[in-house]
Amino acid sequence: MGVVTYLPRLLPVLLLSSKKLPPLVVTWLRFVPVAVLSAMLWPSLLIQNRQLDFSVSNLFFWAAIPTFLVAWKTRSLFGSVIAGMAVVALARYVGL
Repeated sequence: MGVVTYLPRLLPVLLLSSKKLPPLVVTWLRFVPVAVLSAMLWPSLLIQNRQLDFSVSNLFFWAAIPTFLVAWKTRSLFGSVIAGMAVVALARYVGL
């Protein structure tokens, strides 16, 4: 299992480390982490009980909006996590 897990990560590094990638490929690769994170995150924020939920009771969806704004504005992972935790804590404190 270790070889199967490690090999797909090692081969691109070994094969591409000595080559210069075209600028278009480098630009495209910058979007991969954001796309993967979005693909994993959006369903958990938007779907509850097997249907889209934009209601007020969907606390994590509404907390994600200011968290994304903080992340976009500050580009700080730590600041984004703190903002998200603060919004959820405040919403739970006031009873939402």
